[in-house]
Amino acid sequence: MKVISIVGARPQLVKLAPIAAAFAQTEHQHVIVHTGQHYDADLSDVFFSGLGIPDPDVHLGVGSGSHGVQTGAVLSALDPILQEQRPDWVLVYGDTNSTIAGALSAVKQHIPVAHLEAGLRSFNRRMPEEHNRVLTDHCADLLLAPTEEAMRHLAKEGLEHRARLAGDVMVDICLRIRDAVLAGEHPAPALPESIDPAQPFLLATLHRPDNTDDPERLAALVQSLAALPLPVALLAHPRLVARAEQHGVKLEQGSVRVGRPLPYAGLVATVMASAGVVTDSGGLQKEAYLLDRACTTVRPETEWVETLEGGWNVLVPDPHSLPASEWAALACRPAPGTARGVPYGDGTAARRVVRLMEEAAGS
Repeated sequence: MKVISIVGARPQLVKLAPIAAAFAQTEHQHVIVHTGQHYDADLSDVFFSGLGIPDPDVHLGVGSGSHGVQTGAVLSALDPILQEQRPDWVLVYGDTNSTIAGALSAVKQHIPVAHLEAGLRSFNRRMPEEHNRVLTDHCADLLLAPTEEAMRHLAKEGLEHRARLAGDVMVDICLRIRDAVLAGEHPAPALPESIDPAQPFLLATLHRPDNTDDPERLAALVQSLAALPLPVALLAHPRLVARAEQHGVKLEQGSVRVGRPLPYAGLVATVMASAGVVTDSGGLQKEAYLLDRACTTVRPETEWVETLEGGWNVLVPDPHSLPASEWAALACRPAPGTARGVPYGDGTAARRVVRLMEEAAGS
């Protein structure tokens, strides 16, 4: 069986790591195509070296651009690659422009598509990711759902005959890196200057358009972080930095100290060292959950509804509208003592993905 994995953004590279390792234990041919959607080395290159992912077989180097420009560039660059390779499966990951472009290129050439992380829904149609994931699910041949909730969403959309419960491959890599951090196999994370990892601090990220594109909202969110009573390590995504500069918003103020995005092992170590997480990232919500840290999500909804159980994750779409004491109590709350369960699987999802693809291909 020949499988082409199409990836292009930081979260997809994390998911690729356990998948690549699982395919390496088989006789199948696994080809990696990196679209270059994330071209900053902090968001791309370090993941190949840090997570032991084989170098991409093909690098398209599409870079940045509007959604239409970026999706179109990936689509046009992929067409001849897939025509030449003729794989048995194209495997696409998550909900980025690379995801929908990879799925469209494959289905137009009658190549079967498997969608990893199928069935997630925010039900927020303002999010470009929501359109990407819904469209990809409806054109894919095999829907690899991470949770029972995702399976229910697919069934409601009439897609249950193509859906299989695979579990979440992010659990595989997160738990592996967690154990390596606990064993002292990774150096201490590189925190922003003046933040002492031995003292309580919060880890924060912001990057979604709804939080960064409006100058007033971005300024209000940064001011909310700045007013917190604990130091805040803000790992600044290039999108956040660009929008802050464009809008004249100073990121480093009050409690906020700005750092660069971290390699995945460094991110896991930082979450484990932190007192809690404030984010709008889907992946970081789940990583906080898996690593026993309270998360405050600056969005009105989450795809990972399981994290809300027991108060592990709390949605606070407008922290600047809350009294300062209430916002501080939410963001700085300790991890709850409630049991989490294993809604995302047991850390063996990547092997299950390979098996499900084998079964679907009849190999």
